[in-house]
Amino acid sequence: MNRTTRCMSLLTWLLGVWGCLVFALPAAAQLNQGLPKELEGVGVTEHPGVQIPLELEFTNSDGRPVTLAEFFDGTRPVILTMNYSNCPQLCSIQLNALVDAMRKMPWNLGEQYRVLTVTIDPLETPERAQLTRQKYLKDYGRAGGGSGWSFVVGRDENIKKLAETVGFGYVYLPDTEEYVHAAVLMICMPDGRVSRYVYKVDYDPQTLRLSLVEAAEGEVGSPMDQILLYCFHYDAGRGRYGLAAFNLMRLGGLATLVVLGSALTVWWVRDKRRAKDSEPEEEA
Repeated sequence: MNRTTRCMSLLTWLLGVWGCLVFALPAAAQLNQGLPKELEGVGVTEHPGVQIPLELEFTNSDGRPVTLAEFFDGTRPVILTMNYSNCPQLCSIQLNALVDAMRKMPWNLGEQYRVLTVTIDPLETPERAQLTRQKYLKDYGRAGGGSGWSFVVGRDENIKKLAETVGFGYVYLPDTEEYVHAAVLMICMPDGRVSRYVYKVDYDPQTLRLSLVEAAEGEVGSPMDQILLYCFHYDAGRGRYGLAAFNLMRLGGLATLVVLGSALTVWWVRDKRRAKDSEPEEEA
């Protein structure tokens, strides 16, 4: 390679580096800017194990004063959602997806688990919350579900206290009179502690059921649910439960031991029976 060719190659390389810098730096600067200023604080900061302030006061959709403690009976897990009735789109998409997943579960709302929806709009009235509640209970379509799904409204300070505790960040936009927030389910233990956060708006029924089994620490669900929970672990990246290879290997090893032990027991019993049957012939 002569000197001219080497110079041209070097010049081409330098131009390539310069082009990368020219286009990459503005993009990096844009990424560093993050969310628009008016959306800062929107999102979810997970606080697994945090205790919900059960003393907070709200008003249910019947207009009766309640505290959050009334929705945690120490027996059934609770799905906590934070929405508002006048939400133009996201809340309805999320709650419709939740209803769809609940319809596909064998469990009945109000028996094995409960749902609590807390409005993030302090101006929402109990009457408006009642209309929203009736809509989704009608979509759910199973008798007796009304006792299991509660909608409550409350003062701004109590709503913010609950949201801050569970890490639910939202922002009010005065120009559009809308709230910007994330779509997330908080799966709570029967005593009011947060067990897991479930994201997206296409909830997998098995993930929802196993999350409730996990939150209730085995107090709800069938023995098969306990086996599934042992064989599966929650994949936060995929937002659902996946096979737990190590536990599955242990379960397979245990099954092998059971089968081998059963075979040896059958062989031992048959051998003893044959030995007993042959004793008279030896005496004769």
